[in-house]
Amino acid sequence: MAVPDFQSIMLPFLKALADGQQQRTRELMPKLASHFHLSDSDLKQLLPSGTQRVFENRVFWVSSYLRHAALIESPQRGVVRITEIGRKILANPPDRITVGYLMQLPSFQPFGSQSATNTGSSSAQVPPAVQGSDKTPEEDLEAIWLAIRNALGQDLLGRIMSCSPSFFERLVVDLLVKMGYGGSVIDAGQSVGMTGDGGIDGIIKEDKLGLDVVYIQAKRWEGQVGRPVVQAFAGSLDGFRARKGVLITTSGFSADARTYASQIEKRIVLIDGTTLVRLMMEHGVGVTTAKTYDLQKPDLDYFDEEALSG
Repeated sequence: MAVPDFQSIMLPFLKALADGQQQRTRELMPKLASHFHLSDSDLKQLLPSGTQRVFENRVFWVSSYLRHAALIESPQRGVVRITEIGRKILANPPDRITVGYLMQLPSFQPFGSQSATNTGSSSAQVPPAVQGSDKTPEEDLEAIWLAIRNALGQDLLGRIMSCSPSFFERLVVDLLVKMGYGGSVIDAGQSVGMTGDGGIDGIIKEDKLGLDVVYIQAKRWEGQVGRPVVQAFAGSLDGFRARKGVLITTSGFSADARTYASQIEKRIVLIDGTTLVRLMMEHGVGVTTAKTYDLQKPDLDYFDEEALSG
């Protein structure tokens, strides 16, 4: 079963606290995972940024929303228990607790009103990111971030295809150096750009000391790269006495090409257009930061009075 949306977790989360005992939020996660019949692969699913697991993220947001609605309280860090309001709701529970349901509770409305003040709306509302969405605000933010990155990637590929072969050669050199290969741009530039046929072919140092070398071939292609191209590239490694190679394309590789590369003795890394622009973004090649948004959270150590007094 797929990880349920965070609103679907709300009622089971509250029911798990029905005995009135204090429980740690992290201790509730295995119970909730069992309730939803989640597999190990479900529990390992990550947010687009890869910084947090989806299920954990949704459970923590559920805890936050239920606290704002006063259905649960947190007597100490990481510990929750049901409140009297929560007990009354469980006495006659709805089929599902949603953000819309919480908005009907007076205890939750000040939380919603805060965003109404920020947006200039005259009516109380929850953070705009979750209006009509089954995702947590953080998931919505990451989805927007991912969409922007994908659009940027397509833009970069288009620009690469419109540039000259020599510019593409320099781009690849810049990227490899930023990734730690070639020693310096000067060292790398002396080893590539040997054919001038619209791509680059050559040898580059694997590290700054040149203890090993990597053979590189890069082509601005639009069609899919098949097995024969990879085979020819593998054969050319012998002429350069190289055991490792990187084949870069602006398009993609066929399944047969990838299978062949994974089965031969030589180590050949295939970098398609999607991977190329991702590496460019990760290493700051051909891109610049337009704006940065900091996602902040409370500093729990700062508010730990016991630690301060001790």
